[in-house]
Amino acid sequence: MIRHASLALLVAAAVPLSAQSLMYRSANLGGTWVVDPGVVQFNFIHRFYVGPGPYHTVVNDPTFTFATGIARNVAVGTQFATHSFLIEQGSASQSSTETQLYARWRMWGGPEGTEGLHLSVTPAYNFLAKSADGELGADWTTGPLTLQGAARVAGKPLGQSGARAAFGGGVVARVNHFVALSADVGSFVSPTVRAAWSAALNVVIPGSPHTFSLEVSNALTSTIQGNSIGQSQRLYGFEFTIPIHLKRFGPWFHGTPRPAAVGDVSAPVATTVRLAAYKFGTDTVKISVGQAVRWVNNDPVEHTITFEGEEPGSPLIAPKGSFIHRFGKAGTYSYHCTPHPFMKGVVIVK
Repeated sequence: MIRHASLALLVAAAVPLSAQSLMYRSANLGGTWVVDPGVVQFNFIHRFYVGPGPYHTVVNDPTFTFATGIARNVAVGTQFATHSFLIEQGSASQSSTETQLYARWRMWGGPEGTEGLHLSVTPAYNFLAKSADGELGADWTTGPLTLQGAARVAGKPLGQSGARAAFGGGVVARVNHFVALSADVGSFVSPTVRAAWSAALNVVIPGSPHTFSLEVSNALTSTIQGNSIGQSQRLYGFEFTIPIHLKRFGPWFHGTPRPAAVGDVSAPVATTVRLAAYKFGTDTVKISVGQAVRWVNNDPVEHTITFEGEEPGSPLIAPKGSFIHRFGKAGTYSYHCTPHPFMKGVVIVK
């Protein structure tokens, strides 16, 4: 009899596979997030359960996710779980490591956290199940709410022959800029399979690019199949997200350049936005067509001005450096910082 195991997708691994910020996705759904090129995303999920007496053995179930962007709206990654019950032989469970490789293409919508509908496609391969899997992910964000959905398929569910579909859905409610609550449920289409579920308290760690969650779930590993089937034990744990911008290591090899203004340095500056304490000093600025905005980095770390449309943004802005950009067309230009995607701002050009 096949034991309940786990399977989920992310781009922070086909399912948390995208800053991936936990403020926009629940524990067992990856959302539509895609890592920006030049950034390596590392997500660490640690879940555990305590066995029955008299020994009350603690069993740990970690999943590691690594992902990076290879083009605009395209990312690749892998998930590695050191303790998986995805495959069983007879009535005895066979514990083993589980590895999933994936790619993710965000085919509709802006970056994570932007308003409206977002769609992504995530093909993957699970080496433990020897299964070609996939997920169509969708999320819709409006104000403090994000609704998520996922349609999945496993070529060899739990290592068995015969493809099987799975579906999942979830919700994230942001209490404020730093705290959110989330929950989800997902299952293979089969009356004999236990559904996977999760609930979590998600937070942004102030003064850092990291997010953290305290969670409870019955899904063992975070892969496509792992998030589609639950088990009898209730597991507790956490997830920690770590975005690493590769250009930060440039000074190791090229020295530290003197901070300087970059961009349209001769453009007429209408207003200045100062970056400090990991936020933009002014969330929204209004200027006229032909004018420019200057961003000044007063933080001890590098930031970027990354626009969410076709408008070209900045390179990494060094501490005490600045970026000047002239706007030639009227419109609303939303932007964020790539290393710290929770930093968001808007320029309105009239």
